[in-house]
Amino acid sequence: MADVPADANVAGLAAGNLPADRVIVFDTTLRDGEQSPGATLTADEKLEVADALVALGVDVIEAGFPAASPGDFEAVRSIAARARGVVVAGLARAVESDIERAAQAVKGAESPRIHTFIATSDIHLTHKLRTTREALLDRVTAMVGFARSFTDDVEFSAEDATRSDWDFLVTVFKRAVEAGATTLNVPDTVGYTTPDEMAALIRYLRERVAGIDRCVISVHCHDDLGMATANTLAAVAAGARQVEVTVNGIGERAGNTALEEVVMALGTRRDFFGGATTGVRTERIVPTSRLVSGLTGLQVQANKAIVGANAFAHEAGIHQDGVLKERTTYEIMDPSVVGWEGTKLVLGKHSGRAGFRSTLADIGIRLDQAQLDQAYSRFLVLADRKQRVTAADLVALVGDQLATGQDTLRLVRWNASLGSAGPATASVVVARGDAEHGGDGVGNGPVDALFQAIEAATGIENELEHYHVEAVTPGEDAQGQVRIRVRAGDAVATGHGLATDIVEASARAYLAALSRLEVDPAYRRPEAVAAEPAG
Repeated sequence: MADVPADANVAGLAAGNLPADRVIVFDTTLRDGEQSPGATLTADEKLEVADALVALGVDVIEAGFPAASPGDFEAVRSIAARARGVVVAGLARAVESDIERAAQAVKGAESPRIHTFIATSDIHLTHKLRTTREALLDRVTAMVGFARSFTDDVEFSAEDATRSDWDFLVTVFKRAVEAGATTLNVPDTVGYTTPDEMAALIRYLRERVAGIDRCVISVHCHDDLGMATANTLAAVAAGARQVEVTVNGIGERAGNTALEEVVMALGTRRDFFGGATTGVRTERIVPTSRLVSGLTGLQVQANKAIVGANAFAHEAGIHQDGVLKERTTYEIMDPSVVGWEGTKLVLGKHSGRAGFRSTLADIGIRLDQAQLDQAYSRFLVLADRKQRVTAADLVALVGDQLATGQDTLRLVRWNASLGSAGPATASVVVARGDAEHGGDGVGNGPVDALFQAIEAATGIENELEHYHVEAVTPGEDAQGQVRIRVRAGDAVATGHGLATDIVEASARAYLAALSRLEVDPAYRRPEAVAAEPAG
C-alpha cells in the first residue's frame, strides 16, 4: 500500500491507497443519530454539526437520507456543497428512485458517496421484503451497478447482516463486489451479536468473498445489548477498516456505537489493535460532544465514557491521593487529549493579533481578516473577565460569533433582579437595525423575567421548546453556553448564546433564536394574522 500518513483523510482516496492500519471513521450522527426520538435538527443546525465533524477530522459524513423528505434532500445537498476534505454520503434503499435522489443530493460534494442497502436476513426477506433470496441477489447486482453509474464510491450494506445466513451473506457481498461496490458494510442492525461472533463473521467474509480485498470492510453496530463499541472494536481487530459511529452514541432505540469510545479505545490500546489509527483530532471530541448534545437536546449521562461529566472525576480519597501523586495511577487518558481543558492557553489580554491568530490556527480555526478582528475584540473583553482563556473558550467564542453574526436583534443592555420575597423582574434594551426598543418583564426567576422583557421589547410571541445550559470549561469563571429552541406556529428556530454570566448568555441565545424566527418563511407576525380577512 502507498505510504500515506496515518492521519490522512480518505476523501478521494481509493481503498487500496490507505495504510493497512488506517481505520476510516464514518460518522452517521446526521442520519442514524438524528433518528433518536426528539433529536430532529433544523437545516442550519445540520450544517453546524457538519462543520464540527469536518473540524473533528472524520473521514465520511453520512449527511442524511435524501429520499426521506424534501428537507432531508436539501440538507444533504447543502452539506455536500459546503463540506470539504471529507467524503459526503447519502443513504438510499436499493431502489432506483432512492439512488437517483441520493446521487442528485451528493453530486456537489468534493468526494461523493452513495450508500445503498437492503436487508439480507430471512426474517426481513419473509416478513418485510416478501421476496426470495434469488430475487434479492438480482436486485443487489442491479442497484449497486446503478449506483456505480453515478459515482465511483459506492457503499453496500446488508441490513441485519448479523442475523443473516453466513453463506448467503457471502454470496450477497460477492454480487455487490462484482457490481462495483467499494465498501461492504456489515450492520448489526438490532444490536444482536457479540464481540466473538462479530469477529468470527468478519474473518469468515474475508476468507470467502472473492474480491473483498479490493473493498473496505465496514461495521455498523447498535447498542441494544450494550455491546456496540465492543462489537465494533472486535471487528477492527478481525480486519474491518471502517467504523460507522455517532457522536455521543446517539441513534435509534439504544443508540449507535459512540465515536469517542472507538477512537479513544484505538488510540489508547494501539498495541492490542495492531497499531490501528484514525484521523480524528481528539482534542475536539468534547467540544463536538457538547455541540451535538446542545442542538439535539439529548444530554450526555454523567458517567458516559470519555465525554461524561464524571469521566475524569475522582471522589474516593484513595483515588484522589493517587492521581495527585501520579495521574496515570487512575487515569488512562489525559483529559486535555479529548478536549476537556483545551490544548493551549492563550497568554492573556496583552497577546497580539499574530499570537491570537496562531493559537486559533493550532486548534483548527480559520477566519478571514474581518472575522479575526471581531474575534480578537471579543477575546480581549473575555480576557478581562477570566483568569485564563483556554482553547475550549476560544472554540466557543468563535462559534458564537459565527452563529450570531447575521442576527437582526442585538442585546444592548439588560438588568435582572431577584430577592427573597416576590417574583424576579427584568428590563432590557434590544436593537433592531438602528432602532432601540425597551421592555420589562416579571417571571419566576431572572432568566424567565428577562425572556418576558425581551418578548415585550420585540413583540415576537413564541413558545420555548428547549433550553440547555452548560459550562464551556471547568472553574468558577467558566463561560456559560446556552442553546434555545423556540416555536411560533409552524416556524421553529434555534439560538446560541455565550457569556460569563449565564443570565446574559440566555438573553443572547433567546435573541438569536428570535432573529432566526423572524426570517423563517413559516413565521407570521400576530398583527399580520389579525389583518387577514375572515373566511
